[in-house]
Amino acid sequence: MVRYQVVRLIAAVVLALGPGFGAQARGLVAAASDLQFVMPDLVAAFGATGGGEIEVVFGSSGNLTRQIRQGAPHELFLSADEAYVARLEEAGLTDGAGVIYAEGRLSLFVPEGSGIGADFAAFEAALAAGSVARFAIANPEHAPYGLRAREALEHRGIWEAVQPVLILGENVAQAARFAASGNADGGLIAHSLALSPEMSARGQSVLVPAEWHSPLLQRMVLMRDAGDEARAFYEWLQSDEAGDILAQAGFSVGAEE
Repeated sequence: MVRYQVVRLIAAVVLALGPGFGAQARGLVAAASDLQFVMPDLVAAFGATGGGEIEVVFGSSGNLTRQIRQGAPHELFLSADEAYVARLEEAGLTDGAGVIYAEGRLSLFVPEGSGIGADFAAFEAALAAGSVARFAIANPEHAPYGLRAREALEHRGIWEAVQPVLILGENVAQAARFAASGNADGGLIAHSLALSPEMSARGQSVLVPAEWHSPLLQRMVLMRDAGDEARAFYEWLQSDEAGDILAQAGFSVGAEE
């Protein structure tokens, strides 16, 4: 069964912590849910360079932004949409404007056993025939991948038609869980999640054409009171090594600022 840990990932999952664990400073990171499967690899590689302990909280970018504005002690924010970083910067909560670390993509995911093939024409035909019982996306109100999913469905002229069967995940990881578990006939989810071994073992996916929705420029930013560990991780995430890991996980890197 695919399991999603959408609350917290601690660096202990990738590094054997030494005897000084209890006294060691932590870098507190808030990360968009599309990073859930790649983040352990990023934290592990950072630790292998001598980096310190990183603690990660996952969620939709909108909800994480709200938490930061309400005083959550996150030191580094990796958003799935740069618009949320801009809001925090405007509120005077960040150390600068941050940098784009990746561009995300959207995929149509169909679980094994679904009557729909991993093909847009097949999905649209099944929807028109009334053969789609449930279809999952993240909540467009606060999840960037949900908003882009809505844009893609609107682009295809089927947003209204999909309303009766639509189920919304709190974030894109939850939408992926709905699609992979058989609770939905498919879904529009982050390409990075669809590519993961956990998901690809449970279904098939196909990329949504980039021109069907606005870009998912993913920006990260430090908070004003970020500590040394978070700052070191932020700098390392801009390295070629981090970029290679993100690229292998399905992200485009080197996007224009």
